[in-house]
Amino acid sequence: MINVWRNAMEKYKILIVDDDKDIVNLVTDILSDEGFIVENANDGGTALRKIKNNRYHLIILDIMLPDVDGLQICKKIRDDVDIPIIFLSAKNKSVDKVIGFELGADDYITKPFDDNELVSRVKAHLRRQERIHTSNSKNAEIIKYDGIQINKNSFEVVLNGLRVDLSTREFQILCYMMENPNRVLTREQIYDGVWGYDDYGDINTVTVHIKKLREKIDNDGRYIKTIWGVGYKFVGE
Repeated sequence: MINVWRNAMEKYKILIVDDDKDIVNLVTDILSDEGFIVENANDGGTALRKIKNNRYHLIILDIMLPDVDGLQICKKIRDDVDIPIIFLSAKNKSVDKVIGFELGADDYITKPFDDNELVSRVKAHLRRQERIHTSNSKNAEIIKYDGIQINKNSFEVVLNGLRVDLSTREFQILCYMMENPNRVLTREQIYDGVWGYDDYGDINTVTVHIKKLREKIDNDGRYIKTIWGVGYKFVGE
């Protein structure tokens, strides 16, 4: 997975993937007025080609596309690059949101949407990503517990001598929990610690990301314990 970000003089570039021209034009106008460079793709195939040949800092993705399901596109994007993905969809059922989060989305906004909310969420995700890369460029830090080691500077996780590939959010959650070992953390605390107080989103994304994190590093329940009715705890020695 590639970590793609920007140099100090580069403007943020956002890709909108939606076949509704009215939505594309509206979102383009909203974000362009905020100083972002905005490009668009009206189907999944075009989106994947653009992502392969260009560097984007955030992607706004519809689920219902004419050629390939937006959920499949999300998974493919997440396999290749690690940048914020926001679903913008008319589907508003909880199951659609959960599936989106499971496939690697960072946020989910339903249509019709509020212009100010869209801008706030886009800026919040970009600020968060900027802080991650700025912090990691300055502070090399390794955290170790029995059998597991993370390097906060290089985004590397090693489990029993083998490297494990995590998404940015999974890595951040693991860091946050390992920095607070043997402490019960609520979903709200994890969300605030990872996404930040200034972010807007669905708290259920914490549950989804921890489920995926467990599948990668903790199938036997050795490290991450569920404290029913309260939250989660990383068991460190």
